[in-house]
Amino acid sequence: MKNIHFIGGEKGGVGKSVVARLLAQYCIDNDLSFIGHDSDRSHGTFSRFYADYASPMSVDEYSQLDELIEDMLNQEDSRILVDLAAQTIHPLCRWIEDSELLELCKEQEIKLTFWHVMDGSKDSVILLEELLDKFGDSVNYVVVLNHGRGQPFDIFNASPIKQRMLMLGATLMELRALQSSTMQKIDKANASFWNAIHLKENGLGFVEQRRVKVWLADAYLSFKSIEV
Repeated sequence: MKNIHFIGGEKGGVGKSVVARLLAQYCIDNDLSFIGHDSDRSHGTFSRFYADYASPMSVDEYSQLDELIEDMLNQEDSRILVDLAAQTIHPLCRWIEDSELLELCKEQEIKLTFWHVMDGSKDSVILLEELLDKFGDSVNYVVVLNHGRGQPFDIFNASPIKQRMLMLGATLMELRALQSSTMQKIDKANASFWNAIHLKENGLGFVEQRRVKVWLADAYLSFKSIEV
């Protein structure tokens, strides 16, 4: 399988990097080869927590985006995880259009998957609609309802956009909330999720580590159905 995963949502603070980190840990734990890239210049969260697997990149540089495809063409079976910073879809779309990337990926049997990470706001619904308008049925979608942001998803559930994304074959994933104090300890320690549940120096107690394991296992079940 050759698959480029763009983990975005356009809106800041919805948990895009958390999903990227979860995907990276899932690949590591399941011996799935992948290359990670972090496009967030201000925080670089993905590359900070998974420095051995993810490197910085800029979606404003065509040469760096081109390398994503070159990497795919030179490998038999691989995945690329790109953690998109907020407000990066427009330069990414310019590259896709200028390079006729959708046609190229179809020719080379490279799958493009856009992950849209959401909180419960109307903004997230509007941004999802814009993403669907841009690509229609030409790419794959995973819509992540991030319950870690503490908002109900009533606006999304009542929106016609939900039915539209399902008609386009999108996968809907619900990411359970991890206790905020636990996530803060992991973030403070710059720990991968593996380190968080195996190493005591990250400040997590035994019960906390157990909760992280349960949270990871729940996310992994969703990833298996998505065929990461």
